[in-house]
Amino acid sequence: MKISFKSLLTVLITGLCMSDMVSAQRLKDLASVQGVRENQLVGYGLVVGLDGTGDQTSQTPFTIQTFKNMMSQFGIQVPDDVTPQLKNVAAVSVHANMSPFMKPGQRLDITVSSIGNAKSLRGGSLLMTPLKGIDGQVYAIAQGNLVVGGFGADGADGSSISVNIKSVGRIPNGALIEREIANPFAMGDSFTFLLNAPDFTTAKRVTDAINRLIGPETAYALDAGSIKVTAPRDPSRRVNYLSVLENLQVTPGEEGAKVIINSRTGTIVMGQNVRVSPTAISHGNLTVTIKENQAVIQPDPLAAGDTAVQQDTDITITQEDARMFVLDPGVNLQDVVNAINEVGVAPGDLMAILEALKQAGALHAELVVI
Repeated sequence: MKISFKSLLTVLITGLCMSDMVSAQRLKDLASVQGVRENQLVGYGLVVGLDGTGDQTSQTPFTIQTFKNMMSQFGIQVPDDVTPQLKNVAAVSVHANMSPFMKPGQRLDITVSSIGNAKSLRGGSLLMTPLKGIDGQVYAIAQGNLVVGGFGADGADGSSISVNIKSVGRIPNGALIEREIANPFAMGDSFTFLLNAPDFTTAKRVTDAINRLIGPETAYALDAGSIKVTAPRDPSRRVNYLSVLENLQVTPGEEGAKVIINSRTGTIVMGQNVRVSPTAISHGNLTVTIKENQAVIQPDPLAAGDTAVQQDTDITITQEDARMFVLDPGVNLQDVVNAINEVGVAPGDLMAILEALKQAGALHAELVVI
């Protein structure tokens, strides 16, 4: 069954317009606790055991340097004038995200990426690699066999085929945490909720909901994106306290009127608060077609002329009937969609109409082009 753009747009926007009020959501879906966040870890190491798909050492001298440093730690000195041909070794970067409250002995998933010119990391093993935080401290140690989703094949004539990326792999539970990252959750007499989408109305509603549940002056909004909440000092009581608060149902404030346009895919999304001032819109297409024809001119039989070629240009102008519709004062989004659908415009034409409405000051919404 084929669904037209007009029908799809009508169904989508009608569904948005039917919900006049945003439903209540849990506070844990609207906000996060300040300081309770993930931390990025990164490291540099070697992947060994590759099937001749490692770095070309003539172009990646850092791989040789790393290899020599590793061998020296095991008491093996490689002469300076010797350049090992390390076809089975690749220099890689290793990164991971460490969740809050993770303790030493727990494990992390890691991603391993080639930083040289290795053709593939498939079948390789990562040697012990320290993972450091932004402060330079080692927080985890990574090691293990790679799982690479990409693969490829090369033919004798130089042809090749590949699926996905062969120079990136993952190691589930490939890093062991050695150090805990401190966070301010259990510090002080309060903590702060950070709204995922800062909004003055939402901040006020969250503050009012907490004060109704716990008591007056328990919470107060610092700005549109943060709410400070008084909390017990004891960590166990604070955990129970936060568990109650994060399941509190709060109705967030409605977003401002926006029209989102994706110029690459032709996707257009309009919020339910979009309004249009009185406007008259005319829509029509003008098509100009230019066609070049070559005509052969023959001289008379008894004339002494030569055969010649003459250019014949045919210009055709086709103009579709321009239809005009009028938007009355204070129309809502559904009225706008219905009027535009009656004209039967394509996504590209709809973008042009919306941009023209914004330029004319008739579209009361933020126009966002991505």
